[in-house]
Amino acid sequence: MLNFKPFNREHVRAPFLFIIVGIIVAFAMMLPLAYLGIRASEAGTDAIHALVSFRTLEVFTNSAVLALVVTALSAVIAVVGAFLTVRTDLPAKKFWSVIFVLPLAIPSFVGSFALIATFAPRGSVVHNLLLPLGIDALPSIYGWPGAIIALTIFTYPYVFLTTRTSLRGMDPALEDVSRSLGYGVLSTIRRVTLPHLYPSIAAGSLLVAFYVLSDFGTPALMRFDSFTRIIYVEYQLAFDRVSSAILSLLLVAFVGVILYLEHRIRSKAKYYSLGPGAKRQPAILPLGRWKGPAIAFCCTIATLGIFIPVGVLLYWFFQGVVAGEIFPDILEITLNTVYVAALATLVIVSLAVPMALLSVRFPSKSTSFIERISYLGFAMPGIVVALSLVSFGAKHLPALYQSMSMLVFAYVILFIPLSIGAIRTSLLQISPRMEEAAKSLGSNASRTLFTVTIPMIKTGLLSGAALVILTIMKELPATLLLSPIEFKTLATQVWTGSENASFSYAALPALILIAISAISVTLILSQDKVVARR
Repeated sequence: MLNFKPFNREHVRAPFLFIIVGIIVAFAMMLPLAYLGIRASEAGTDAIHALVSFRTLEVFTNSAVLALVVTALSAVIAVVGAFLTVRTDLPAKKFWSVIFVLPLAIPSFVGSFALIATFAPRGSVVHNLLLPLGIDALPSIYGWPGAIIALTIFTYPYVFLTTRTSLRGMDPALEDVSRSLGYGVLSTIRRVTLPHLYPSIAAGSLLVAFYVLSDFGTPALMRFDSFTRIIYVEYQLAFDRVSSAILSLLLVAFVGVILYLEHRIRSKAKYYSLGPGAKRQPAILPLGRWKGPAIAFCCTIATLGIFIPVGVLLYWFFQGVVAGEIFPDILEITLNTVYVAALATLVIVSLAVPMALLSVRFPSKSTSFIERISYLGFAMPGIVVALSLVSFGAKHLPALYQSMSMLVFAYVILFIPLSIGAIRTSLLQISPRMEEAAKSLGSNASRTLFTVTIPMIKTGLLSGAALVILTIMKELPATLLLSPIEFKTLATQVWTGSENASFSYAALPALILIAISAISVTLILSQDKVVARR
């Protein structure tokens, strides 16, 4: 492995344009928090009573317990799946590796809708099948059961991806030493393998916890009183914007703690180059009599995470066709979804490139501070950003209220950290000597950026852009509250059909959304393979 000693660039001044971009992004990140703080302060001493009320404590407990349970279950599924697809003789391991990742392409609210359409007490697929047997209603899936199952099934891939990558890169000599000392397979896994996977498991688990706390669609559809659902109800039904602002700030603080823990774990992580012995393939463990249960486990996860959602959506789509369901103009809605996602991604990437260059190529206390501010989007769920921008726009910028500009602005706040992270990772893998060599040959800064830097970080750009597009198309609360009047997207169409229990109406946009999301996931995985070959 070649290690390049980085240049000391503290004496080099960052380009003025980069600094301006950094200030604009930092201001955008602070605007929702500042506005929520102002609105919450209007409550005066009542804010304290609202924070310590039984209702707030109940919502906080619900959200915290849900995040804890879903994270624990996701970790178990992901670790077992990663181990089966990397270290055992599981049949068709490549197929199962893809299957374990594919639920990432299904938005959690679409998956929740599919589970409701399958297992709802009345009118669902299973209920219709059992109705001739005299079963009037199924046990309720709403509340805790539905929220836990849906969020677990559609978030565990975050842990699976990090764990599987770590497991593939682990030095097998460590396990060989354990076995040479007389430890069996299970003891080696418990004493050696799992401890080396803890950082990757923890990193993926924290992402799951953050997702659970910020998700709006699943709690709303499953009628589970989490932060995001109560904030939406307070705003839409009770018109209590002060109370919703207080709850939003509490949620931001809670998610901020999760983000801080993730930062501490990431900053303490150690990365070691593999020794010569690590280049060989690790020993493949025969499953023996456990092969049947292992295949059954994989089939169960695939059924819940892929086959049920897709199958049920197809079922209800064809039921709608047979019943003469009038579907909306799906082509226009699909074009709207792709258009707004592409437009926002273009803006996000255009801002993320100078932000990443600012932090990597021109490190200083000020640029480090700006970079940290830019990651505030991770700590602000979509419902919080949407709520603050709706209130701010209606009061101070009525011309931009419910406009495309305001919607794209919300997407920038929420998702620019994804692009910055991907581009920053690619920049850290490139020696600045390449850019210095181009400048020494007479190339100016702009020419060097477009002919040297950007081509070399193309992988990070593409994977980051694909991840941003995927996330924007799946985003629900900001799109619901901020999109222009009569501007419909696939996500909002699914939401409309789900709220009205019109399964056939929601099935077609949900299927198209899954198909487009799958393309983004495929692009992300293909970029990972490019990096692996390098």
